[in-house]
Amino acid sequence: MMTSYPGIKELKAQAKRLRQAMNDRGTALTHSAALELIARQHGARDWNTLAALAAKPNAAAKTPLFVGAHIRGRYLNQPFTGEILALSALPGGDLHRITIHFDEPVDVVTFESFSAFRRRVTAQIDADGISPRKTSNGLPHLVLDL
Repeated sequence: MMTSYPGIKELKAQAKRLRQAMNDRGTALTHSAALELIARQHGARDWNTLAALAAKPNAAAKTPLFVGAHIRGRYLNQPFTGEILALSALPGGDLHRITIHFDEPVDVVTFESFSAFRRRVTAQIDADGISPRKTSNGLPHLVLDL
């Protein structure tokens, strides 16, 4: 997946905030352990891998995908904006699992007399930000505006 990552400085700041939050809650966490956890949150195997990926320029990605990023797209053909809560690479490297918290609930039912709203969704996406799963009318479940 052509993904842009926050800069090294921002990634280290994320690790520092994580370490402080864990320590405030009584769970001791070393700086290196915090870096490793941040790497996993961004879908990387370890800190060294994430640091290398973050250092690479990536002009192909228009919108960086990382935990905390604000994105937009369509879920079940309904427009949404939301925040990425989780992002991880799936085995094989072709797909990623993404969890998005919608800014406003999305009605996932098209019937006029019935509604069902979703506030959060977890899906798989490919390198173009498109879900391989499709609805009965052939549209992808999730399409991100990258």
